[in-house]
Amino acid sequence: MSINSSEFSNVSPMMQHYLKTKEEYSDCLLFYRLGDFYELFFDDAETVSRELELTLTGKSCGLKERAPMCGVPYHAVDVYITRLVEKGYKVAICEQMEDPKLAKGMVKREVTRIVTPGTNTSMQALDEKENNYIFSVFYDAAVTGIAVADVSTGDFYCSQLSDQEKLVDELFRYDPSEIICNEAFALSAVISGEVKERLKACVNTLDAHYFSQENCTGVLKEHFKVSNLLALGIDELRAGTIASGALLRYLYDTQKNSLSNITRIEAYLSGKYMLLDSATRRNLELTRTLRDKNVRGSLLWVLDRTKTAMGARLLRQFLEQPLIQREEILRRHDAVECLSQSSVDRDEIREYLQPVYDLERLTTRVSYGSANPRDVLALRESLRMIAPLKNALSALECAELKRVQSDLCDFTELVRYLDSALVDEPPLAMKEGGIIKEGFSGDIDHFREAKTQGRQWLAQLEETDRNRTGIKNLRIKYNNVFGYFFEVTNSFKDLVPDDFIRKQTLVGSERYTTAKLKELEDTILNAEDKLNDLEYEAFCAMRDAISDRITDIQKSAKAIALLDVYCSLSLAAERNHYVRPHLNDSGVIKITGGRHPVVEQMMEGEFISNDTMLDNKKNSIAVITGPNMAGKSTYMRQVALIMLMSQIGSFVPAQSADICVVDRIFTRVGASDDLGSGQSTFMVEMNEVANILRNATSKSLLILDEIGRGTSTFDGLSIAWAVIE
Repeated sequence: MSINSSEFSNVSPMMQHYLKTKEEYSDCLLFYRLGDFYELFFDDAETVSRELELTLTGKSCGLKERAPMCGVPYHAVDVYITRLVEKGYKVAICEQMEDPKLAKGMVKREVTRIVTPGTNTSMQALDEKENNYIFSVFYDAAVTGIAVADVSTGDFYCSQLSDQEKLVDELFRYDPSEIICNEAFALSAVISGEVKERLKACVNTLDAHYFSQENCTGVLKEHFKVSNLLALGIDELRAGTIASGALLRYLYDTQKNSLSNITRIEAYLSGKYMLLDSATRRNLELTRTLRDKNVRGSLLWVLDRTKTAMGARLLRQFLEQPLIQREEILRRHDAVECLSQSSVDRDEIREYLQPVYDLERLTTRVSYGSANPRDVLALRESLRMIAPLKNALSALECAELKRVQSDLCDFTELVRYLDSALVDEPPLAMKEGGIIKEGFSGDIDHFREAKTQGRQWLAQLEETDRNRTGIKNLRIKYNNVFGYFFEVTNSFKDLVPDDFIRKQTLVGSERYTTAKLKELEDTILNAEDKLNDLEYEAFCAMRDAISDRITDIQKSAKAIALLDVYCSLSLAAERNHYVRPHLNDSGVIKITGGRHPVVEQMMEGEFISNDTMLDNKKNSIAVITGPNMAGKSTYMRQVALIMLMSQIGSFVPAQSADICVVDRIFTRVGASDDLGSGQSTFMVEMNEVANILRNATSKSLLILDEIGRGTSTFDGLSIAWAVIE
């Protein structure tokens, strides 16, 4: 249903404002706040009614036909928005910007936020153990700039890549829920076919002005308050800078706030981490199983003993980006070894980690102004654990753990302030009182007392003035017109003192007020409203105090996450009998009694261990043959997983391991037809092998399983022979 210009003047003022707002946000479903509901009208109402199975009603708005309408309660709006966003819709939230009781004329309303798949910060919508990334691509003929952010945690990364295959690998590594890009990328072959199908990300092509280098540089310098990009460490990443600036501008346009939770941008180059292509991620089942897409049965399932949501997300990141710099790997090994040797201290640390909530996402809610009293309580209880964590770490002699300890900031004063202000069991609502502790504010205590003891105060005043005036039947009464008043019968009129002010004369009596009664009346009648307003102001002050420490809280949250991961890896090593690998510089992989970390956990019987000996000389290749179900694929995968576990900082499932650092791990394990794009099993295999041969170096580990499946014996052998050569 559409409204033409001649009909526009006939609709009500409220509906005119709705239509103007909808025109401005035409690509969004507009949730328009009316009292206790968010309402949708016309086409939006029909869409949401259909998608969410809500009742479609109508509203008279000056047109011949009633406008289609449907709505949802304001307190449950996040649930409905999340369902729509998951279906690929963008949602604009139009809020009431003033108290309807105080508004003169129509209540002022504005769009306060646009929710998209990559910008949804609802705690109920997000998996606490996974990041929700939004990915920005500036696609150029020479180089491609990328930027990645998790709005819910404040993480922000940027880089640039030289070829399409690396871009595809980065897309699968971050697995974003939303991609924003320039037109060149949208028209390219990169984001088509299998990539688009498997990513299942919402792709939005932005106007060219988002990717203007001048605009992008300006928004980055303004947000991070620097005079040049050298201070951010991204001055040499021209394409990465453009992708980052476009992403930041998009976030400003959709979130409509200061984005104060994004406090730093981290530039990274592909040389820092092992690049795992999408096939390797799938085949090694790092975070999900190949068949069922479940976490159970993956390497993450074996290693994850984390206590916090932040630690769980960081462990996933470790698995998705193993290190290739020897010194950094050794630092992680040192931390895991130190915790393993001090298991009592480690278990104490894990006890302190247990009550820590998701500090990263809580601080985002604080910076957005959407944190409720229970969020602040969760944040307070989490910050309370930092002091004992620092104390527990002081007993451990390890440089890496000392660095973690130094990153844990002091929040003694903030915790003390929140302790004195916030009740121990606050309500969910921010504006309905019951938030502030007794004794924190004299004004709040006064109005709280007025709310509960108003009748007692009136009785005391009545008794005092009865004794003072000698009017034996003096009574304080109330009606809706005059409020509270003293009623004096005519027989006692002569005793009325000078400070009594006449309000009304009746046949048999007169009504008076006094300055003291007026003060009490104002206090009692407005006590609840004033109390709620004062409590809300005090709560906002609490949020502001937390906002002032956001950078320190985020720094501490990163340290807690890292400590949680180290404890998790240490505990997994202890329970699963892992050993610390020795790292050599000679290109040797010597594993004694190696085991598959996942299969041994899934098996009921004993796992039979195997040795491995590879180097970069005569023993650079192992050709494995044997009957079906003999364990060939398990053995090959276990070598790859042991190498990968070592390079994320974990101990490994073996009796001993003297291994080198590999720059990449390639796997070619099984295949299926991709007939939709005209590729048979054989063609898929050959493309994957071609990718491996093109990108592998002398420091890479290759796991090639079932090459030439479906061909004759000699053809398969010929292919394998050619690949080896």
